[in-house]
Amino acid sequence: MAPLILTGRSLTPESVEKVALGEKIAIDSAARPLLEKGRRIVERHLEEGIPVYGLNTGLGARAGEMLPPEALAEFSLRMVRGRAQGLGSALTAPEARAVMVTRLNTLLSGAAGASPPVADYLADVLNRNIVPVMPRHASIGAGDLVAMAALAHALIGEGEILIDGERRPARDALAVAGLAPLALKPKDGQVLCNNTAFSVGLAALAAARARRAVTSLQIAGALSFIGFRGNPTPFAKPATRIRPQPGEVEAGDELLALTDFGTPDSKARRLQDPLSFRCMPQVHGAAYAEALRLDQALAIELNSVADNPVVLLDEEKIIGTSNFHMPHLTLALDGMARALALAATDSVSRVAKLMSPSFSGLPPLLSSESVDRAGFAPLLKPTEALRAEIIHLANPVPILPSQNADGQEDAATFSALAAQKLGDLLDRLDLLGALELLAGAQAVDLAGLKKLPARLAPVHARIRAISNFIDDDRPLGREIERIASELIRTGELASVAGQTGSRG
Repeated sequence: MAPLILTGRSLTPESVEKVALGEKIAIDSAARPLLEKGRRIVERHLEEGIPVYGLNTGLGARAGEMLPPEALAEFSLRMVRGRAQGLGSALTAPEARAVMVTRLNTLLSGAAGASPPVADYLADVLNRNIVPVMPRHASIGAGDLVAMAALAHALIGEGEILIDGERRPARDALAVAGLAPLALKPKDGQVLCNNTAFSVGLAALAAARARRAVTSLQIAGALSFIGFRGNPTPFAKPATRIRPQPGEVEAGDELLALTDFGTPDSKARRLQDPLSFRCMPQVHGAAYAEALRLDQALAIELNSVADNPVVLLDEEKIIGTSNFHMPHLTLALDGMARALALAATDSVSRVAKLMSPSFSGLPPLLSSESVDRAGFAPLLKPTEALRAEIIHLANPVPILPSQNADGQEDAATFSALAAQKLGDLLDRLDLLGALELLAGAQAVDLAGLKKLPARLAPVHARIRAISNFIDDDRPLGREIERIASELIRTGELASVAGQTGSRG
């Protein structure tokens, strides 16, 4: 397979995810002159003694103090050693790879001022699947300085690297891979530490999953709708277009395509269905709108330089910025989480309605009429536990001041927390979506529907290939987990249903 070409301008959440999962990369040849020009501007500032934050001055509260020329190279090393202070469990290998490819891509415009060998080394490490240990608790979202220092600390051979899931001394792991530790020049320590790749890389992974999650809930909701023999008029084009909120038309049209306006032997039983069924275009549409908003935020963050300071190549000078501060991304991540929580709540409600004979007209508990059958009833407890956790994780990150750098750095956005929280939410949402898919398949079978809409028939068959019709009680947890891992997380469910996952 051809490697993904990194240009510094075209990275997406989907391409970040591919690299996170092992795809190799290559640096676009057009980036080389930009890297070299950016570095020449840095070298000129050093030679002429022009004050530049973090290049020849101290950091944070010591930004006004100049460093002696002989200390500049050592300062890069000291910056890494002094700031590799993260705590807690490490990022997974895919998460760490997402962070690395994000930092590499944002170097390629030359505006970070990195030495070109830093970019080459990152590319080599990615392609050899060398995974630095990056502790999870380290960033407050005003730049990811401490979080990213763990990456640099590993690359210089002084931190740790994951090998087969175990932490090993970085120097030993690099030697086994045939790599010498990365040699840092002035500013390179700052380039590797003082950036936003930790927050942005994790946000990109969550964004790629979030779009799949909404599409999966659409498919699960459509299958439940068919088993419920619902009234499709709220999905009709005139209904969704008379008040076309962002995402609503997209969601409504997808539901129309999935359900085929019901089936010949599945007539609507009600004039108006419960809100969790008939409001899917509005609820899922809101989630699609938030997914688009998050994509738009990441399109900038993944392909821009958020460093402070930044090199202006055209003007050949270096200036300070505050682009490491990311309230926009944090708000987009929190908006996505809350939209998914709304959708999750309705998913649980649909499953409960399918279990209720007075609503669904189906046997009690999606089981047989026999009084000794538990059916889906016990599953409502883990289902509601998942919903509670999802709602908890959908609470926005705190809005708090910071006391860092003796009050110089007195604001925070907690973007890394928002990204990690959304990822945790999606772990639970995938299970919830899998459970509704199984409940929908059971409802269809109990309703005796012989012909399903064209896009849902293969979905039903694929679910049944994992989990047979439930004609007697049995543990269903592992089967639900398989549906989540094999169909939802991989994106296979959307493919089976003929969904392209349009981007709004």
